[in-house]
Amino acid sequence: MKDTNQNGRKHVHVACAIIEREGLVLSARRSASMNLPLRWEFPGGKIEPGEGREECLKRELVEEMGVEIAVGCPLTPTTHRYPSFDVTLYPYVCSIVSGEITLHEHSAMTWLPPERMLELEWADADLPIILEYQRRKQG
Repeated sequence: MKDTNQNGRKHVHVACAIIEREGLVLSARRSASMNLPLRWEFPGGKIEPGEGREECLKRELVEEMGVEIAVGCPLTPTTHRYPSFDVTLYPYVCSIVSGEITLHEHSAMTWLPPERMLELEWADADLPIILEYQRRKQG
């Protein structure tokens, strides 16, 4: 879902998946041709008009990685202001229920333990989500 905020800036609403498997978390690296090139992110995508967040996540993961996911608990949505647009991320802890990951849009992926996630160069909007996720895992 795209809209503009009060001062006419583009504002994008994105659902993202924190995919867990065997104590590890999936990180995906944006391709060189994408906005925020080669930064790491949680997979997901723009919420289409009339589409629910969980529905968006399931659609995006099939499109981007060829897997079906189970959507679990939500984390706190976060909004970040990039120089040319604003983004609100709606994160959910998820798991893969079927399929093998095939990267259709990203240039790389890796599975990391939660405590090592910050070793990667993440998109700025994802950082508060990582910190909240790590706090929950430690608690």
